[in-house]
Amino acid sequence: MKTSLGIWAFGGMATRFNPGGYKPELAGIPTATKVRTAVEGLGDLMDDYEFHYPQELSPANLDEVRDALDGHGIYCVASGLHLDPRFGKGAFCSPDDALRADALRLTREAIDLAAEVGAHMIIWPGIEGYNYPFQTPYKESWVRFIDGVGESAAYANGKGVTVFLEHKNSEPAMKILMRNIGMTLHVIHTLRTRGIDNVLVNMDWQHLIMNGENLAEYAALLAADGLLGHQHANSGWGTFDDDNMVGATAFMETLELAIELRRAGYGDNGERLGFDLYPYTEDAVGAVKRSVLQWNFIDGIAAKVDGAELRAAQHEKDAVRAYELVYAALGA
Repeated sequence: MKTSLGIWAFGGMATRFNPGGYKPELAGIPTATKVRTAVEGLGDLMDDYEFHYPQELSPANLDEVRDALDGHGIYCVASGLHLDPRFGKGAFCSPDDALRADALRLTREAIDLAAEVGAHMIIWPGIEGYNYPFQTPYKESWVRFIDGVGESAAYANGKGVTVFLEHKNSEPAMKILMRNIGMTLHVIHTLRTRGIDNVLVNMDWQHLIMNGENLAEYAALLAADGLLGHQHANSGWGTFDDDNMVGATAFMETLELAIELRRAGYGDNGERLGFDLYPYTEDAVGAVKRSVLQWNFIDGIAAKVDGAELRAAQHEKDAVRAYELVYAALGA
């Protein structure tokens, strides 16, 4: 399976308690510099890269970034509306028509860039939500949000760009509208009734883990419906969006996911395993490298599990036999 990496792993690692970041020497450095560090440190471990528009990638620095990529590709352009303070109370769902129009314009520009470089478009609507009870008109906010996603996806379809929708329950909006897999599917199926069918799901593993959502189960369901678009690989404690190294926690869940991705043939048509990491205090190259190597180890174990026997055990719902097979692959 080919790989991609969100270049934000090479930033200053800001938090709300430390806005300057735990790596202040990296704050504000040009994207091309981050790319050169990543490419030199990771080499062939990483095939492609992902960037937010316009903060990390735009027409103004495209040539410079392409030069720094040194033959690596741009796999995804991600919406950066959550990084723009004007949209603190929502972008697509903003009650301010002028602000909403600007959010839609910026999204179209990001799609134009994705089309130019042959990339996919990620819409992660983390700023679309509310912070308090009584704060928002729920029905109207949802209508404006879905209409905004639909308008953007229709525009992307005309440019030949696939849209990946990514959910999360909280942060930066304390209650994000599209905060679980069910709400994501609600958006997608609503758009399909309007004839918009170029929207798939980006599974960010830690976002699912935060919700108590089963990685393998949802990968299997999405694959069965043809909606498994992209993966953002990471791990965490499950209470916050840690974006820790793959396999640091949730090891068994990650192993089960690896088995389901193999069953689904994920990667056979060029899909990437996209690494979404935020190494607060760790060396970025080292954290990404460990994530790739640890994923390769986990995926290697998945390859050793007797697939036919596991299927038979699962059809009988025989957990004891299933774990015999899994631990045999682990060497027990």
